[in-house]
This record gives sequence, C-alpha cells and structure tokens, in this order.
Amino acid sequence: MTKARVTVIDIAKAAGVSKSTVSLVLQGSSLVNEVTRAKVNSVMRELGYVYNRGAANLRQAGAKSRIVGVVVNDLTNSFFAELAVGVDMVVQSAGFVQFLSNTGESIDRQREVVASMREHGISGLIVSPARATDAADFKPLVAAGIPVVVVVRNLPGAKVSSIVSDNRAGMMSAVKHLVGLGHKRIAFLGGFPDTAVFDDRLAGYRSGVETAGLDYHEELVIASAPSRAGGVEAIGKAIALARRPTAAVCFNDAVAFGVCDGLRARRLEPGADFAVVGFDDVIEAQAAVPALTTVSVDPQGIGRRGAQMLLKQINAGKAEAETVTTAVRLVVRESCGAGKTAPARTGKSVKSKQDAE
Repeated sequence: MTKARVTVIDIAKAAGVSKSTVSLVLQGSSLVNEVTRAKVNSVMRELGYVYNRGAANLRQAGAKSRIVGVVVNDLTNSFFAELAVGVDMVVQSAGFVQFLSNTGESIDRQREVVASMREHGISGLIVSPARATDAADFKPLVAAGIPVVVVVRNLPGAKVSSIVSDNRAGMMSAVKHLVGLGHKRIAFLGGFPDTAVFDDRLAGYRSGVETAGLDYHEELVIASAPSRAGGVEAIGKAIALARRPTAAVCFNDAVAFGVCDGLRARRLEPGADFAVVGFDDVIEAQAAVPALTTVSVDPQGIGRRGAQMLLKQINAGKAEAETVTTAVRLVVRESCGAGKTAPARTGKSVKSKQDAE
C-alpha cells in the first residue's frame, strides 16, 4: 500500500503549532522565532515531509520558478563538470536550483531535455549546444521570454546571450610558444570540424603558424572526437605521417591527455620526445604526468559568468541578448618540453627528414 503523503496539517498537529506557522517556516519568514522554527523543522524531518516548492510557487500570483536548466554536450569531459560547478556556485546562492542534463552530442536528446525542462517551468537555460544545433532550435524559448545563455560554442543568429573564450588568441599563443622552443612542424589534433569552436581554434592555429613564417600543411590538421580516445587516434595518424610533426596543439585537454597516452604506447615520452599543448586547463592538467601545458580558459569562471548573465535577465524580466568573450592565457608546464636542455624536436625517437629544416 502507498503511504499517505504528509501534509502541512500533520506537521502542525505534531509540532503543536498552527498551520499558518508551519507555512511561515516553509517560506523562511523572520516572523517565526528560532525555537519554534527548530521544532517545526525537526518534526518535518521525523515525518519525512518534502516541501513541494514548485507547487507553492505556482500558487503565488505572477511568481517565477526557481529552476535553472543547464544542458551540456559532453559531461564525460571534466571541463563541463567544472563549468556546472561554477553555475551552481552562483544559482544556489541566489536561491535557485540547477537541473543538469547531458546530450552526448545528440541534437534529438537536446530537444527532448529542453522540452522537458520547459514543462518543469525553468526560469532560464544555460546550454553548450550539441553538434548540428540550429539557431531555430531556441526560437520557441526566445518567443516565450525565457532567457537563454549559450556557453563555449557560439550559435550565430540565435538572438540569445553567449559567453565564449578567445579561442583564436589562445591557439595563437600556443603555437607561438612551440615555435619559440624550436618546433617547425606543429600539428593541430582533435575536435569536430562542424563546430564553431573548431573553426575558431583552427583559425588561431593557422594564424600562429603563418605569423611565425612557417608553411601551413593540411596534413598536420587531424580531426577526431574531442575526447581522450580521440587524442589517441589523432596522434596515431600524426606519427604515421612520412614527415611527422615534433609537437602538437590539441583541441582540448581531453585530446591532449589521449595524445600523451598514444605517445607512451609508442614508447615516446611527452615533453621529451614530443611536445604537447592542450586547451582548457581542467583540474587534472596540473596533476598529470608530465603536467600539461595548456591554454587556460577557467571553466568554473565561465560557468559563474554565464549564471550571472542569466540571473540578471531573469531578475530584469527581459531576455536581452549580450555577447561576452573571455580572455585566455597560456600556462606553461612540462608537457611542451619547456626548460629541457634539448628541444623535443631533437629527440632521437622522432628524428626524421624534417629535422633538417
């Protein structure tokens, strides 16, 4: 048999107070003294009472829900876990709760979870769009006045707010650093070619190569899934080239970790035999062996900033779009070979014809 649901009246009787007093406690009212509040809260815990805050909000004329939807394309990537933590820091302190969902790069899954979140009455949405997302996918939310903030991946024409990192500048700085270490054949590894982030980072890579006076070679651009497995696959193809690279800038840190795995599988040591640079600076980057040189974009900071933008629009009652591009910086650690007595390009395990360039 199903156990009867505990009601406010049950709480009032058990605590020896009025129904209105219990309601004031649930609302966090300062009109209730601390002794009574503690007693009522204790009874609620004993009886297993759960406050239906959504229903309470609907009973308040004109009240908004206190729910923020967060949809990311790959929660297995720690970058998005850190981003979600940043969002939670802001929304929780503002009295909101975060509903987090992962699309796994499925546009159909994204549409399903966004529709479900709308049914639950979200006040706003923070989303890192899945591949193949179209600006039209967010038109219903915009039309309904629901604020939307797109993070990480820009979505031109969507008429929603966005916050992205300076991908071009970050990749240019990574290439410049490797050139300064003596590398002349630098690969660009990982990432899906049908995303705006890939385009921006590839453009930064190409600009960095050409600014250094080097030739741009299509064969050194090897796309793959932006994951650890994708990194293993990409470095395998790079090492198989007749004129193999001596260094690589990676689409993100997950790819960079996979590149390091792939190098070790071939008895090559990252930072000694081959230089590796990532992009994101996730928490694991500093603890990796060797510690990963990477472009820091501060994922938690992006999450906080995105949440602040969303809450501003929710509180203002207007979904006015704004665009923010955050600064990045290169964090030099060991995986690029900086500080070694000999550049990675001279490592005996990777010597080939290009060493004579």
